[in-house]
Amino acid sequence: MEWAQLEYFRMAARLQHFTRAAERLAVSQSALSRSIARLEQELGAPLFEREGRSIRLTPYGQRFLRRVERVMREMDEARREIQELADPERGEVRLGFLHTLGVHLVPDLIRDFRSRFPKVSFVLVQNAAGPVFRQLESGEIDLCFLSPPVRREGVGWVDLKTEELFLIVPSQHPLAGRDRIELRNVAEEPFIALKRGYGMRTITEEVCAQAGFSPRIAFEGEEVATVAGLVAGGLGVAMVPDFPGLELLGIKKLPVHAPLCRRVIGMAWIEHRALSPAAERFRRFVVGREETGSSR
Repeated sequence: MEWAQLEYFRMAARLQHFTRAAERLAVSQSALSRSIARLEQELGAPLFEREGRSIRLTPYGQRFLRRVERVMREMDEARREIQELADPERGEVRLGFLHTLGVHLVPDLIRDFRSRFPKVSFVLVQNAAGPVFRQLESGEIDLCFLSPPVRREGVGWVDLKTEELFLIVPSQHPLAGRDRIELRNVAEEPFIALKRGYGMRTITEEVCAQAGFSPRIAFEGEEVATVAGLVAGGLGVAMVPDFPGLELLGIKKLPVHAPLCRRVIGMAWIEHRALSPAAERFRRFVVGREETGSSR
């Protein structure tokens, strides 16, 4: 069994298409097919089911993929550790974060860190809270910035900042003339929300429950900008963090004084998993900023 066979198999399993996998690997489709066939012959079991031009993992393939992912992850970590031992000032930090944190928090932290350690590189992953945390658990990333906080055994966490959340309404909405509102005032309004699995969706449902109602979700989006655009179009109201340019979209941003609408943003890591020197250095840097109050 050759290393290239494992790489070919993993790419085909991820894309579920031989032609696209061959293009991504920069090999011919026939070479990819022969490699998979030899691997299946060596293992004595079919790894894929063919469905026209697409493919699907068999139960054997699903189990083999889990092992291959683990082996390749171990090899990546071993390679990175050796490189970092050879040059302690170099290294890579795999960092996950929410889409809404890509405007200020993450760029500011990376900029300040790299002013001190310019040879450290970053691999950045943006996603919803649920997927980002699962990537942290699986070892795909080293650290992540999330909201709401993760309070569970085996997970390290530090609060970084608290942000006020606002209700946004179309500029012609009857409530747009107010300076602030109580959330119960929009209990009958259609809500625009991020999809389930996003931290802001969880927080929206929690604060609405505190106000005594369950939000009626009319539309869902994957980014705050999309949610804001739907609100500007008069399709509903939404809870969002402060976001540059909201007023330019024809939206009124209203502070909510009951219940208290806030979100806590923090950094999470897996306590029992050893971080690379670069990732551990970045973790300590972020925690140190929090302890001195410079991240607020």
